[in-house]
Amino acid sequence: MADKRTIEAVSKALEGAKPRGFRESVEVSINLKDVDLSVPKNRIDDEVVLPRGRGRTIRICVFASGELALKARDAADLVIQPQEIEEYATDRGKARTLARGFDFFVAEAPLMPVIGRRLGVVLGPRGKMPRPVPPTSDPVPLITSMRNTVRVRSKDRQTFHAPIGTRDMTPEDLAENLDFLMRRVLGKLERGRFNIRSAYIKTTMGPAVRYL
Repeated sequence: MADKRTIEAVSKALEGAKPRGFRESVEVSINLKDVDLSVPKNRIDDEVVLPRGRGRTIRICVFASGELALKARDAADLVIQPQEIEEYATDRGKARTLARGFDFFVAEAPLMPVIGRRLGVVLGPRGKMPRPVPPTSDPVPLITSMRNTVRVRSKDRQTFHAPIGTRDMTPEDLAENLDFLMRRVLGKLERGRFNIRSAYIKTTMGPAVRYL
């Protein structure tokens, strides 16, 4: 159950946003303080499974062979066989289209070295290096979980953003997602709430409403 104050802030952000001709995302903007982000270990880099989902379709690509590829075929949006990796590696435009077209990537663990060498330059900077899984595992639970997952990354910036859903979700569901995500972020900060200068909620095109 979301905090009442969070629900009120989310509701205010939704009410203040004009209707648009597309499905807007709802996001939180977090401003840090007293955190040295030039030190990599201090940066926020996390994947959070939102309890009420993303509110939109999340596309997932799997690099796999054999039985793992067969298991992934019905759950993932695209399965790339090992022999197909080189097709993307030698065509930078195709590789960039792949990186832009999918939210998350999963890979059979033995394929990670070649993916790193051949596609790391495209996937790495976007924070989309695949999640490795053992060849004998069932990838379906992970893929299902990823469809409700958001990536939260500060990089070296004091201000960063994370989606908490879409405008057509209820304020209660968005607020529950927000509270859950913020607990994760606070848990990553040395001084917790004292490392947060402020936080705002907004739709893609709407005005920002202060949350913290």
